[in-house]
Amino acid sequence: MLHTLVEAAGDPSHAIAAIGAGLAVIGAGIGIGKIGGDANSAIARQPESTGDIRGSSLILAALIEGVAFFGVVVGLLFAIK
Repeated sequence: MLHTLVEAAGDPSHAIAAIGAGLAVIGAGIGIGKIGGDANSAIARQPESTGDIRGSSLILAALIEGVAFFGVVVGLLFAIK
């Protein structure tokens, strides 16, 4: 499959950069999903801390999303170059 992508792109670095951008998105999705699941478990164990847990999980999800966006932009810049 990688060989087909390399032939389509013409330059191997373009295909590898596009794959890296995709991996950044997949990693962010897994991380945000894990944060959400763990936050639900924590809220179920301690319902009185719902506000604190929700706030912390939203901040962490936003930070992960920012890093993923940065990874996608860098990957696409390398792919376009």
